[in-house]
Amino acid sequence: MSTAVSCGTMVNAFNAANINALPSKTRRLVERRTRSLGPSYRLFYQNPVHFSRGEGVFLYDSEGNEYLDAYNNVVPAGHCHPHIVAAVHKQMQTLCTHTRYLQEGILDYAEHLLETFGGRLSSEGHTLFTCTGSEANDLAMRIAQHRTGKHGIIVTAEAYHGTSHLTAGFSPSLGEKSALGAWVRQVPAPDSYRIPAENMGEWFADQVARQIKDLERHGDGLAALIVDTAFSSDGIYTCPINLLKPAIEVVHKAGGLFIADEVQAGFGRLGDAMWGYQRHGVDPDIVTMGKPMGNGFPVGGLAVLPEVIEDFGKDVRYFNTFGGNTVAMAAAQATLDVIQDEELLMNSRKTGLFMKNGIAELAKKYEVIGDIRGAGLYLGVEFVKDRRNKQPATAAATAVVNGLRERRVLISATGVEGNILKI
Repeated sequence: MSTAVSCGTMVNAFNAANINALPSKTRRLVERRTRSLGPSYRLFYQNPVHFSRGEGVFLYDSEGNEYLDAYNNVVPAGHCHPHIVAAVHKQMQTLCTHTRYLQEGILDYAEHLLETFGGRLSSEGHTLFTCTGSEANDLAMRIAQHRTGKHGIIVTAEAYHGTSHLTAGFSPSLGEKSALGAWVRQVPAPDSYRIPAENMGEWFADQVARQIKDLERHGDGLAALIVDTAFSSDGIYTCPINLLKPAIEVVHKAGGLFIADEVQAGFGRLGDAMWGYQRHGVDPDIVTMGKPMGNGFPVGGLAVLPEVIEDFGKDVRYFNTFGGNTVAMAAAQATLDVIQDEELLMNSRKTGLFMKNGIAELAKKYEVIGDIRGAGLYLGVEFVKDRRNKQPATAAATAVVNGLRERRVLISATGVEGNILKI
């Protein structure tokens, strides 16, 4: 489950007070879940869904009803893609082992993956593999702190970067009761609905510079600026595409690194490029990946410039029992093959534009739709009470998310107020 909606609020989550209104079968499952899994887990929707299988863009509930999965941020090639299923099955029947033995699969995939980045990452970069995006971001930040000798981390105001102790400490979207690290600083999200696009790059760079100054004043300094390149948890801001370059220049001048978190934005979801940072015309020091990497099989990883990891590799080293295992690499390779062979990047661009234009037609009729943004198959639709004052309309967004669920279309919501449809 994505934590794009601030985890402290989860406006579209099931409310346990409504349990008696559920059908008896659903109620029994919810009660068993509460007993077995405890209070930390959350369910989507006021009327939770029990899925039994998936195929392509569809999910099927326990009664065989079909749902369009327009929330999916894990399986870019669709649920249960036969080529990927076959690759995983074949490798699982053959061998599943770790990276301390020689294996060709991980090398083939690493070389193939690096080709997609361009710049020095393609020609000189290295890859490291994890099981999740959280692990990838954790490892990336450890590398950045070791490289720079600093601890400071700059994130956007509602960023989500993971669930490990370190990454939760720089994930403000987990809520006010989830403590941020002492060396973490926040900058405002690049809210293209409320901030003029002109000079937004300079504005964002200035925000970053202020936080660098504060970190240095408190005796440490900057290790890294890390951003989700679609600003998913902040509200999905994909434009302007000249936003990041000035900020990265400020970061590098201060001796810090730029980490592009591609866990949600990457692998072609934004349509214009394989990676979100490429839309901005910048070159990261580290790129992190996760969610869609294995089309549902747990795979994560990062790509890093050689000088950034050189000392870390000598001094600390890295090993992960399951990260980069032979089955994970088979899943990742098959997923990347499908993305490229079936031209999913172009499909994301074309289908996303069709959907965006359709929502724009709805906006002519419904004043509650204040802004439509995003790229490719990653759209944000902001609901407001009034288009002039742009006050968030959280209740309306919640009603639409749950109303679509009843019509068997799955989406979610994002942003600090949960008033932005995440499609």
